[in-house]
Amino acid sequence: MAGKNSLHKCFLFTILSLNLMFIHAETGQKKTYVVHMDKSAMPSPYTSHLQWYSSKINSVTDPKSHQEEGNRILYTYQTAFHGLAARLSKEEAEKLEEEPGVVAVIPETRYELHTTRSPRFLGLERQESERVWAERVTDHDVVVGVLDTGIWPESESFNDTGMSPVPSTWRGACETGRGFLKHNCNKKIVGARVFYRGYEAATGKIDQELEYRSPRDKDGHGTHTAATVAGSPVRGANLLGFAYGTARGMAPKARVAAYKVCWVGGCFSSDILSAVDQAVADGVHVLSISLGGGISTYSRDSLAIATFGAMEMGVFVSCSAGNGGPDPISLTNVSPWITTVGASTMDRDFPATVKLGTTRVFKGVSLYKGRTVLSGNKQYPLVYLGRNASSPDPTSFCLDGALDGHNVAGKIVICDRGVTPRVQKGQVVKRAGGVGMILTNTGTNGEELVADCHLLPAVAVGVKEGKVIKEYAMRSKRATASLEILGTRVGIKPSPIVAAFSSRGPNFLSLEILKPDMLAPGVNILAAWSGDMAPSSLSSDKRRVKFNILSGTSMSCPHVSGVAALIRSRHPDWSPAAVKSALMTTAYVHDNMFKPLTDAAGAEPSSPYDHGAGHIDPLKAMDPGLVYDIGPQEYFDFLCTQELSPSQLKVFTKHSNRSCKHSLAGNNPGNLNYPAISALFPENTRVKAMTLRRTVTNVGPHVSSYKVSVSPFKGATVTVQPKTLNFTTKHQKLSYTVTFRTKLRMKRPEFGGLLWKSATHKVRSPVIITWLPPL
Repeated sequence: MAGKNSLHKCFLFTILSLNLMFIHAETGQKKTYVVHMDKSAMPSPYTSHLQWYSSKINSVTDPKSHQEEGNRILYTYQTAFHGLAARLSKEEAEKLEEEPGVVAVIPETRYELHTTRSPRFLGLERQESERVWAERVTDHDVVVGVLDTGIWPESESFNDTGMSPVPSTWRGACETGRGFLKHNCNKKIVGARVFYRGYEAATGKIDQELEYRSPRDKDGHGTHTAATVAGSPVRGANLLGFAYGTARGMAPKARVAAYKVCWVGGCFSSDILSAVDQAVADGVHVLSISLGGGISTYSRDSLAIATFGAMEMGVFVSCSAGNGGPDPISLTNVSPWITTVGASTMDRDFPATVKLGTTRVFKGVSLYKGRTVLSGNKQYPLVYLGRNASSPDPTSFCLDGALDGHNVAGKIVICDRGVTPRVQKGQVVKRAGGVGMILTNTGTNGEELVADCHLLPAVAVGVKEGKVIKEYAMRSKRATASLEILGTRVGIKPSPIVAAFSSRGPNFLSLEILKPDMLAPGVNILAAWSGDMAPSSLSSDKRRVKFNILSGTSMSCPHVSGVAALIRSRHPDWSPAAVKSALMTTAYVHDNMFKPLTDAAGAEPSSPYDHGAGHIDPLKAMDPGLVYDIGPQEYFDFLCTQELSPSQLKVFTKHSNRSCKHSLAGNNPGNLNYPAISALFPENTRVKAMTLRRTVTNVGPHVSSYKVSVSPFKGATVTVQPKTLNFTTKHQKLSYTVTFRTKLRMKRPEFGGLLWKSATHKVRSPVIITWLPPL
């Protein structure tokens, strides 16, 4: 099972090539490389690893440039993994990779950000959840490290009233700089650090007139994610009157450590890795990383390597899946030790309507609130400058400078979504003299509606409604419309729905590992905001708000990070894999109308490639009954099935004694003790049967009995042995096997579920059967 044939490899290479986002430089020019080192290979004459690293850099560089050595080494890494980041030419990097003790030399990668009702929607404000919010000393001991754009410490979401002193085990620091002093940290914000050497090496010195070279957050994204993770309760939180209520993080008693790694020009891997390394050394329990940079093989993915080291140290790592949906194979952050989070809607919406001159009314969404108000009783001229209602063209996107005032002045302008930011389109319309905008989805976005804080009256509508509105505007010479903003509505059905933008599987790096792992709220999320940035993030927008509403897997990731912090506070002895298992096996796959989860991109039922194990259920995850545990050695043995060479595997062996133990039966990666079960039949049609093995640990009642049920499949029979698991003690481990026998090789993967049920618990695993096409 570990072997991949040439066709499979070729296809995988093509996929990876399309997704890589390496920063290329001309030969001879210096760029940043992350250098992974074998710590145990340091010769005895050296007294420190920095001395050894410096010697290595000197050995491959021109003696005339040795005086630049201080500038060549940007960072050294020593906790999550061992190595350094250095400025090298391509030739120097190639020479360095041949040096003894050098495991890998990987080019700098650029990452991008994946950009208040959610606690209630997730069940964390109901009466039965009082035990979750109950005051406990252990709640205060959990620290979540947030890698993002920094933090706005004055936000009420980071008020530390009532919190106990910072635990003596915390080793973090509060770094100072422009706009950020020691007193900006408190018992809620226990750490704040900044990482910019890789960014400055690639883009030049930071312009401190444009952003803070300190932990202070100008962008707002980092403040939003940190508050979503662990924000203190703030009553009366709202965005211009929308979403009014109490805003609180998932784990309001947990502490936050902010690691600023993202800047105006992006987030760079050398900085991100230094932050991960430092966060683990500081003592964080959870890492929340709402960014991604494409997909690469495990041994060439520096974030995968660093988070492997974090996992070894007991740190739970949550990452956003990416905003590349609804395209398949658009995931990032797919390593099995990372919890990969997709995005879903909630049961709250911000409705608005479009009423045409024909009196026909269309539903949409909007967060507009401003001085300009369009009368609901008056019809305004309506114009669409595109040439085809079904397919957008350059004239329909309302790009900067593309609108002629003679065509749009005094009119409501229809703009197609795409190419430029949604709010920026409204700014273009406003500057050209338009009085309003209808933002229409294209086929890529389907019926998904994302609300925005527009600069003029504007309503976003789905692709079907948009097509009808555009056809009317093109057909009628006197087309008119009116817009009405209706405020906030809750109890929306159906919900949740998979967000169209949420990145999708399958995970072609390892089809045996289901990704994404789960869904969490990521559409129209209210949380704290920077005092230096407008809610639209446009420089021309002079509005300032304390809270903002954003959408993206950047928003869903911190929901999971916060719930993981809650689980960790209740079960401090659980491994990161046990926490992930609790989240996955208690997730649900039906909406609030008791129907299967659907996909906003096409209104069809979603699959595990879209929603993973399902939508998180925090209350149930606190008490999952059984967990599928995985230790560092088992993850390493998984890597041993991925056709990595000994030198490639060495980047994951921070401890020199780590070697392949071949603990996965049949050397099959599908036998990793993952909470999802994926049977991958090879191209060889003679392989008719396959058996996968799982082990569950009892974390529920000491004495309990679980019976199994499995959904039917068209292409295979599925048999589980034994059919009953009888536990007599807590933490007892019992194993079972799942045997798949092919009846009919299906052209598409089949999806189903396996459920272990006791008198008090249900433990569900998604099941995927894939038949690779024969050669």
